[in-house]
Amino acid sequence: MAFIKLYREKLKDNYQFLDTIFKSRNIQWGVVSKLLCGNEIYLKEIIALGVKEIHDSRVSNLRKIKSLDPSIQTVYIKPPAKRSIKNIVEFADVSFNTEIYTIQLLSEEAQRQNKVHKIIIMIEMGDLREGVMGEELIAFYGSILKMPNIEIRGIGTNLNCLSGIMPTQDKLIQLSLYKQLIEAKFNISIPWVSGGTSVAIPLMLKNARPMAVNHFRIGEALFFGKDLFTGETIEGMHNDVFKLYSEIIEITEKPDAPIGELGESGVGTSYIASSSDDLGETSLRAILDIGLLDMQPQYIESDDSDITIIDASSDMLVIDISNSKTAYKVGDLISFKIKYMGALYLLNSDYIEKTIG
Repeated sequence: MAFIKLYREKLKDNYQFLDTIFKSRNIQWGVVSKLLCGNEIYLKEIIALGVKEIHDSRVSNLRKIKSLDPSIQTVYIKPPAKRSIKNIVEFADVSFNTEIYTIQLLSEEAQRQNKVHKIIIMIEMGDLREGVMGEELIAFYGSILKMPNIEIRGIGTNLNCLSGIMPTQDKLIQLSLYKQLIEAKFNISIPWVSGGTSVAIPLMLKNARPMAVNHFRIGEALFFGKDLFTGETIEGMHNDVFKLYSEIIEITEKPDAPIGELGESGVGTSYIASSSDDLGETSLRAILDIGLLDMQPQYIESDDSDITIIDASSDMLVIDISNSKTAYKVGDLISFKIKYMGALYLLNSDYIEKTIG
């Protein structure tokens, strides 16, 4: 059985690195846990770090977090669906919102539960996912300001999540100006300007973040140490908190080209018939006990740089080990580095064992 391993000390190092730089800049931050898909083993590791705020896009995961530690502030990081309102008020201390109708439902439910529900108003700033349009923001804010049992915790935006729009200094300055406009119009103070995600960390490290942006939501950088501007690892962080391990279940020298009449494969792949010049070429192929049900090959990379991933079916991954300096045998484990989306597939699979290293 293939398994994914979380390396506890590397996770701790990354967390302490981030916590230090955020505290030195008076920035509040929370861990985005959606990558963990509600896995209790890994959630306990996050909580053990001393995290005080956890963000997730699944209310079932927030319920699990509250069951493990009720003192953690939970944040629901997408606009709530009508059918989820009751559970969101019960298990999320804060939610991201863009619709007056939804906030009215949250207000009514919060009254029933005798709670004050906090909200972040998300603003559209070019990525074209969720967000109130800037020209409508003042009217929107005014219409919900006095709703009972609702506390407007702040404003925020999401960038680079759908269309790839980067959180430049100009974008974050614009978000800061929205804060100033609202505060001047309504004579209030906005506690959070939540404009920071993993992709904005390089701006912060260069001290190019507007001071008003005082709240970050961090997932990918914590688990992968990645600078999303350059694609490189942030100096001082680990990029291998997670590793995938899969077992070799067959090793055979086989032709490079399929033999026979070609059609569409069981997973929808179509191959092109090889020329006669290609016939006779072979490679040493290994089959691993993992497939497309659990992962996507483009999101994993073997730790052995001499291994080439050939292709995958639903339950098996085929690799070329011809050029490897290691004499692999059936039963050996192959380890892989994982990209963020690769980890998301693996952690969402019930067929992949989750372990601690």
